[in-house]
Amino acid sequence: MRISRLTVVTLGVADLRKATKFYEAVLGTPPNTSYDGVTFIELPGTWISLYPLENLAKDISPEIPVTRSGFSGISFAHNAHSKDDVIAIINRAKSAGACVVKEPQDTFWGGFSGYFADLDGYFWEVAWGPMFEFAENGELKFKVDGLVKSLTI
Repeated sequence: MRISRLTVVTLGVADLRKATKFYEAVLGTPPNTSYDGVTFIELPGTWISLYPLENLAKDISPEIPVTRSGFSGISFAHNAHSKDDVIAIINRAKSAGACVVKEPQDTFWGGFSGYFADLDGYFWEVAWGPMFEFAENGELKFKVDGLVKSLTI
């Protein structure tokens, strides 16, 4: 059996209430808070869940130490439809309390992107690239030699 899609990304957060409000403001999607102690944000294709960091670590294993500092080597990304959308989303994140760590700018790969850190220090890239298109359902497509290919595996 092959895993064809990432379905949920869980972020360990310091303050569930603040993180829930932050992501609701940035993503513009109402959160599902009907489960005590966890928030689900239903996005097309992949959901985000927010779970207190200490509880997430205990859920994985009681022996896992909870440590967070610096760059973990992971970032999340959202591909926007235009350069103006990149700027608007970065500004919306900043208004919600994010720290803009790289202002939107032209990139070495021919696109346009910026980065922000959320309230818990998770890094998000917001990018636009001329090599991408979107299907009617919002799925990201990759253009190759004039052809459009799906990034879905």
